[in-house]
Amino acid sequence: MPVPAHGSWLADIAAARHGLDRSSTAGRIADLLREQITEGRLAPGERVREEELAEALKVSRNTVREAFRLLAKERLLVHEFNRGVFVGRVTADGLADLYRVRRILECEGVRCAPEAPPGAFDRVEAAVLDGERAAAAGSWPDVGTADIRFHKAIAALVGSDRVDEMIRHLLAEMRLVFHEMGSPREFHEPYLARNRRIHDLMARGDFAEAERELRSYLDDAEAQLTAAYREKAAKKPRRRRD
Repeated sequence: MPVPAHGSWLADIAAARHGLDRSSTAGRIADLLREQITEGRLAPGERVREEELAEALKVSRNTVREAFRLLAKERLLVHEFNRGVFVGRVTADGLADLYRVRRILECEGVRCAPEAPPGAFDRVEAAVLDGERAAAAGSWPDVGTADIRFHKAIAALVGSDRVDEMIRHLLAEMRLVFHEMGSPREFHEPYLARNRRIHDLMARGDFAEAERELRSYLDDAEAQLTAAYREKAAKKPRRRRD
């Protein structure tokens, strides 16, 4: 999968610099970088240069370093000694843990759907429609972005700021996992119809069946991704022992 164009994500972040004075600067920079990762514009292993960010945002390098520290705690960035800061990679063990937590949060979202906050269910439908439109246009990376928004909207049915924050961090890591798949279309296309089915089941009030479908969906996705990880690991040349 091609690495996203470097200049595009940096330009997006630079365009947002005027809003930095309205919130904690380091936290807002972390939010901007996390958003670029979630949107698929920063790929695993890509270097994030401290000096470029500081210049683009007109902030100190110390402030950028603090943003980096925040994202390192979320496992989205890693610092490599004498090399710099890079977008992280999710390990096979990390993948299993991501799905473990996602089942807790997203299935609870479906159970809470009957009492969801106003407008929350509309965001589920909007994400489904975004994915279908992107697929029709042949824009499969955008299908991936819509899929992330769909699962974020499912968890948001709980109506909890803490859950929203947790799922936002988890799905940023999931977007890094998507990069491990060779073909965005091959991975995402089968799940479009399943997103629609989960939405439609909830829309007609069949929340128990919607939860069963979601659990099956997450099980299948985890199994598919785990198989891809194992295949990649098998293809890596083994280090010779002297």
